[in-house]
Amino acid sequence: MASFKANPRFFALVLIVCCSSSILPVSFGFQEEGEGSIAMATLGGVRDSGNQNSIEIEELGRFAVQEHNKKENALVEFSRVVKAKEQVVAGTLHHLTLEVMEAGKKKLCEAKVWVKPWLNFKELQEFRHLGDSSSVTAADLGAKQGGHQPGWRTVPAHDPVVQEAANHAVKTIQQRSNSLAPYELLEILLAQAEVIEDSAKFDLLLRLKRGSKEEKLKVEVHKNLEGTFHLNKMQEHSDSGS
Repeated sequence: MASFKANPRFFALVLIVCCSSSILPVSFGFQEEGEGSIAMATLGGVRDSGNQNSIEIEELGRFAVQEHNKKENALVEFSRVVKAKEQVVAGTLHHLTLEVMEAGKKKLCEAKVWVKPWLNFKELQEFRHLGDSSSVTAADLGAKQGGHQPGWRTVPAHDPVVQEAANHAVKTIQQRSNSLAPYELLEILLAQAEVIEDSAKFDLLLRLKRGSKEEKLKVEVHKNLEGTFHLNKMQEHSDSGS
C-alpha cells in the first residue's frame, strides 16, 4: 500500500481558504433591526403550551399586562389567560390570549412574551387589543333568572366562555374514550348559544385531532349559574350534512 505523505503547501492553502470564507461570522438566532430592537430567528412552529391554567402561564400573563401598563401608562387589569401557545426561538416565545379589564369592560388582548430561563430573562415583545370580550352568561345574553328566552344565537368562537365549553367537551370526550391517543382541539368551527331560564347552552362544531387523524364533532354543552359545565350531547359531523 502506498504511504500518504502530507504536503505542507496544501494545508497552508486550505487554512487560507477557510479563514477567508464566510464560515467565521455566523449569526445564531438574532439579527439587529435598528437601535434597541432584536429580531428572533424562528426555529420552531407555534404549538399549544399544554396547561393554560398553570401558575407559570398565569404569571407570564400578569407580567405582560404589567409591562404594557408601564410602557403605555395604561390601567389594564389582568383577569385570566384564555389561551396559551409557545414557539421555540432562542428560548421560548409565549403567545398568550388574555382577558383583561379596561375602563370597566372585559377585553381580549394578545401578548407575546420572550423567555430565556437560563439567563433569567423575560421581555414583552408585543401587546395588542383584540376587542371586547363578550363572555356568554345568562346576563350577557339578556336573560333574567326565571325568565325564558328561546332561540340560538351565533357567538364568537374566541369568547372565553365558549373556549371553556369547548375545552370541557374535549376533556369529557377523552375521559369517555378508550383511545390512548389524546384528543387535541384544533378549532371551533361554529359556536351558538341559547339561554333557557337559569342556564346557557352551547352548540359547538369542533375540529379535533387524535393521533394522526382529524375529525369533526358536534357537541352540546350546558353551563349553570354556578359555572359548572356538562357535556349533554355529542355526535360525529360529516361535511355532507349537519
